[in-house]
Amino acid sequence: MNNLKVRETICLILLMTSIVTAQQLPDQLSYENGNTSSNEYELVWADEFDRDGQPDPNNWTYENGFVRNKELQWYQPDNARCENGLLIIEGRRERKENPNYKPDSDNWKQNREFAEYTSASLTTRRLHSWMYGRFEMQGRIDTRPGLWPAFWTLGVQGEWPSCGEIDIMEYYQGTLLANAAWGTEKRWVPKWDDLKKPITDFNDPNWSAKFHVWRMDWGANSIKLYVDDELLNTVDLGETFNKDKEGKNPFRQPHYIIANLAIGGTVGGDPSNTEFPAKYEIDYIRIYQKKTEPNAP
Repeated sequence: MNNLKVRETICLILLMTSIVTAQQLPDQLSYENGNTSSNEYELVWADEFDRDGQPDPNNWTYENGFVRNKELQWYQPDNARCENGLLIIEGRRERKENPNYKPDSDNWKQNREFAEYTSASLTTRRLHSWMYGRFEMQGRIDTRPGLWPAFWTLGVQGEWPSCGEIDIMEYYQGTLLANAAWGTEKRWVPKWDDLKKPITDFNDPNWSAKFHVWRMDWGANSIKLYVDDELLNTVDLGETFNKDKEGKNPFRQPHYIIANLAIGGTVGGDPSNTEFPAKYEIDYIRIYQKKTEPNAP
């Protein structure tokens, strides 16, 4: 009789466990589809960085050398690796000879004999691009002085800024940014719709030690930028037409992704008293699209 009651109890526990699991499963599947409440989105591309070694060459290419903003680092692929399920972009204090050095040049990319720092900048340019959708990145950023991590996009057509720029995550000098930029009447002069939020506003002394989720929801009419589900900025795409002769809207074309760790430069701050190496760690990058919206070309 006691054995029968034990068997009945075990069966009841197993039944209740099955019911709970069945109730949880739809939410889990919906989350994997990019929405915790509906099946509105579908996953169209992702990198989970779950293989050790160099990042997947089918997904990523690299920027090289001195690139922009008079930054101090020399970009090179060696500073990016996958380890324990993370993409690690590592900034190092190390001297790198500039092969393009010209002492009499007015170009900052050429008149520096050496770079005193190295880092990496990964991009999906010419490999993957998307128009509209939900872009998500879970990562942990180093917020010490002189470091300038970013997760952002550029349009596939046009020169900057007429190609369009979206800064899903940008950080420097104690401030988190959520921005979009497009062209004006003057070449290479952008119009910004930006949001700047000091990380002290999160009222969490351990904020920089934690992983966070940055998200962009991009549709035909707006771009919404979030961190940990907190809306930071909404960009009205009815206002983002370039002011040049063509007058295109650069946010109605496919964009590609860039993930990079810059050092110093025009706004990055002074890294001279920061201990290196510095790490920008990314757990995953996922792209979702609504089933009614265009897929990647």
